[in-house]
Amino acid sequence: MLPTLIASRLTLRPLRDEDSAALHPVFADPAVMQWWSHGPHQSPEKTREVVALNALQEPGYACWAITLDGGAAHGWVTLKDRRPGVSEIGYLIGRSLWGQGYGREAVTAVLDHGFACPGQRRVYADVDPENAPSIRLLERLGFVLEGHLREEWETHIGVRDTILYGLLAREWLGRAAQAG
Repeated sequence: MLPTLIASRLTLRPLRDEDSAALHPVFADPAVMQWWSHGPHQSPEKTREVVALNALQEPGYACWAITLDGGAAHGWVTLKDRRPGVSEIGYLIGRSLWGQGYGREAVTAVLDHGFACPGQRRVYADVDPENAPSIRLLERLGFVLEGHLREEWETHIGVRDTILYGLLAREWLGRAAQAG
């Protein structure tokens, strides 16, 4: 069972099918979806399909709804096992919460949870090189640029490069120890 994560201003709870109504405006927003792997959702039905798939909480995949109080979802954070000890993190947050540190808070909570799991040694993120806000978030959290893959993705805005950022458990846990 996926735990609920409590941050100072946020509650990250397991994504539920019924979150699709609250998340549709997020997934329909062209600004939010600019750097996503697919374009904005044109219908609530599409959002329902995507939310239902991500709410399954299958082994090796976790998806938390970003909420202010445990209620309506404003985005999500995912953590997907890629191989033993290595996970990929992904996140999406509604424009109404941009620029206020909520993304950093949500991703921090998931990293704290992920790196507390025995054997978890590394988390990485796959980011479009032009997604400056996401790059800033990752770098502020201590992620290190590890690679640039040319013409890696075919998306709604064309064929795109991707950059990979990585964070090791010892780096994350060492940073937390220095802060404490």
